[in-house]
Amino acid sequence: MSKDNRSSEIAALLRRRIAASADGERLAGVRELSREYQASAATISAALAELSSLGLVRSEPGRGTFVTRSTPAPEPDFSWQSQALGPARVDPDRASRLGGYGTAEHIPLSWGYLAPELLPNDELHRMGARAAKSSRAWVMTPAAGSPELRRMFAAEYRADPSDVQIVAGGQQGLVFAMRTLAEPGATVITESPSYPGAILAAQSAGLSIASVAADRDGIMVDRLADALERTRARVIYLQPSYANPTGAVLSQERRTQVLELAVRHGAFIIEDDWARHLGLDGSTPAPLMTDDAHGHVVTVTTLSKPASPGLRIGAIIARGPAGARLRASRTADDLCVAPMVQEIAHSLLASNVWPRHLKRLRSELTLRRDALVAAVRANLPEMSIQTVPRGGLHLWARLPEGTDTREFSAAAYAAGVLVGDGRHFFVDEPPAPFLRFSYGAATKAQLDQGTRTLARTLAV
Repeated sequence: MSKDNRSSEIAALLRRRIAASADGERLAGVRELSREYQASAATISAALAELSSLGLVRSEPGRGTFVTRSTPAPEPDFSWQSQALGPARVDPDRASRLGGYGTAEHIPLSWGYLAPELLPNDELHRMGARAAKSSRAWVMTPAAGSPELRRMFAAEYRADPSDVQIVAGGQQGLVFAMRTLAEPGATVITESPSYPGAILAAQSAGLSIASVAADRDGIMVDRLADALERTRARVIYLQPSYANPTGAVLSQERRTQVLELAVRHGAFIIEDDWARHLGLDGSTPAPLMTDDAHGHVVTVTTLSKPASPGLRIGAIIARGPAGARLRASRTADDLCVAPMVQEIAHSLLASNVWPRHLKRLRSELTLRRDALVAAVRANLPEMSIQTVPRGGLHLWARLPEGTDTREFSAAAYAAGVLVGDGRHFFVDEPPAPFLRFSYGAATKAQLDQGTRTLARTLAV
């Protein structure tokens, strides 16, 4: 007889004894039970563990094992919580889709991060091992972040290191900036379509959202002016470079006009600069912050996109009283970003690995972008590509009129392809059906295979 069978047999015999025992009565010790049942101490311990998992006994170290007369727990009733919580701020449908990773078997035709083979994983492993041996990795940094890392971020934005606040990734930076720069109930204006995570960040902060249409040159300035007059909003959310999902770049003329509007209305611009290191054709435009003399632009940047999704680190760069308020209220969230993560990020940015990685990344992403555009045009001629992006990770395409994007994305998922339902990139329902494709996570072969699968799905 196996040990498992023997322990189960002893557990069954002990259950009869327990049934006739009083609550809290002490059972015989392991040695005594071993002699009684002629079994090893390990077998008796396994039998007692089985009884404990059933709630029939409890073990108290140093005292023994006691009978537990537990009554079945009542079925939980959580209905009271709905009234106590009130209306949900965050759209659960959008939130669930933002975190919808698919499975290992899905072809990732929509995913906001890089494929593992595009990441500097070996270098990060070595830097992580060195960081773990550093005494600085195991002590608190200032709440604003390590001085060395703040200097690294500040240099790229021509900012003072004291204006930099280190955060655990760009998404945390967006939530923190929106919550701090506007009071609950206020309005934030966002370009549309836009990054769903920014919409969720605004909802989480209790803000109302007013959307303004954007085209290939970014947000439409005349409509932004109307929205500022109508809503009296004091916060504008923009992605000036390689916007997710459209790939749009805010034109130089509109950059000037947007900053003029911010000055006129006394508004902040949250610049989501997530794709700073993902330019493909030509150099990435300078941060909007560098054209701002009076602290209207608050920039959120991240290393999670170009370096590794697991390297959850980014920065908020803000000047004047807004920057002071952001840094002062930072401790309400946590006292600092994990020092070890900061050490790894600093090592990466300070090394010659970083420029080599970015050069290789640019080459690889250009090949994949071109492969995706070719695959969509060849396999999905019914779709219209709005703009071939000059950077970033995403391609925005329009489906045939009348296509239900919710049903289509669900059918694609069932067929093994992960695509971005365009509904989630609009504050309100879109005027036409769109999909977001991404070229950073799939190989060229997967891009072709995935679009062929989508073609079959569209034909059904």
